[in-house]
Amino acid sequence: MPKNISRRRLLLAAGGAAGLVVLAVPAGSALGLTGQGPRPRPSNSAPGGPKWEAPREQPQARRATGPYLAYVALAGGYNVSTVDVAAHRIVASNIATDAAQGVAATPDGAKLYVADTGQYDVLIVDPATGSERSLHVGPYPRDVAVSPDGTKVYVTVGGGDTGKGGSDTVAVIDTRSDTVVRSVRVGTAPRQVVFAADGTRAYVTFDSGVAVLDTRSDRVIRRIRDGAGPQGIAVDPAGRTLYVTEPRAGTVSVFDAASGRARARIRAGDQPWGVEVTPDGARAYVSQMNDNAVAVIDTATRKVRRTVAVGKLPSSVAITPDGAEVWVGNVFSGSVSVISTASDAVIATIAGGTGTKPLDAAPLGIAFTKAPG
Repeated sequence: MPKNISRRRLLLAAGGAAGLVVLAVPAGSALGLTGQGPRPRPSNSAPGGPKWEAPREQPQARRATGPYLAYVALAGGYNVSTVDVAAHRIVASNIATDAAQGVAATPDGAKLYVADTGQYDVLIVDPATGSERSLHVGPYPRDVAVSPDGTKVYVTVGGGDTGKGGSDTVAVIDTRSDTVVRSVRVGTAPRQVVFAADGTRAYVTFDSGVAVLDTRSDRVIRRIRDGAGPQGIAVDPAGRTLYVTEPRAGTVSVFDAASGRARARIRAGDQPWGVEVTPDGARAYVSQMNDNAVAVIDTATRKVRRTVAVGKLPSSVAITPDGAEVWVGNVFSGSVSVISTASDAVIATIAGGTGTKPLDAAPLGIAFTKAPG
């Protein structure tokens, strides 16, 4: 694996008929405004790629032993798998996708929104009935986030590449009608999106900075310039501080959310990618892609307190709603490492099922929701 991973795209060598799966932003795509242009039929969309499956002795149903379910978007496995969080057990793998990179759930768990990156769509799923429908949003959606009140969804439309001609939009979906109600221009090559806990602001990383959106008007009210090439983003529970990963620089920048001023820059290993903050705001967890590790940052001292070894090429990071566990998607291992926040040690690894080949399943999106019943 090269030491310098392009911030523009992530190439995964997938086995079998899938060949080379291009995740993120394919170069040279014909671009237009969000919601315009024909859908492609990509050649990388091959059945039978690496995927997770529920063990044969377990019924293919979303039954949980604890209060939460996790939905894991497997970009290389062409599906979203459902995992019982308490048992760390895969319970279903029946949501088919095309190289999906992002997944989010409404607060009540009644709907899933999946960034179906290999298409021009967001897949809308009812977990209770299994019904699905596709909504056209624009070229190669990368990330998706649901507002805290569950009324809208922001989707980064990453099509094309960085530079002139690249996509610069976030599609806004009204969850009541499940239609795209507007397109917001944020900056070239939008990547990750996150809402503040009170829902009044959303933050989107793009090629050269962070766009700050007023969610009532769906307008950009500020752009925070960041020449280090931002990727992942998290906001602390109080809504005062942003943590932004910069893979090219090997750093995490800390910004004041209100003013956009830089407060600190933390060295965070080789290619820091995903970041999440614990519900108490005390720690930030950062995936270090080329180090096969996760950095644990003390948010008070703004220093790395320790690193935790995980799988190969860790990318996505998500924290359970109760703050007890950190889930880390390992792209080349095709697994999720589960870290206990009490010990900062890996307590479980979730990968595949009976008879599966997890390598290159590429878990690039993880979302938690309450289990039904």
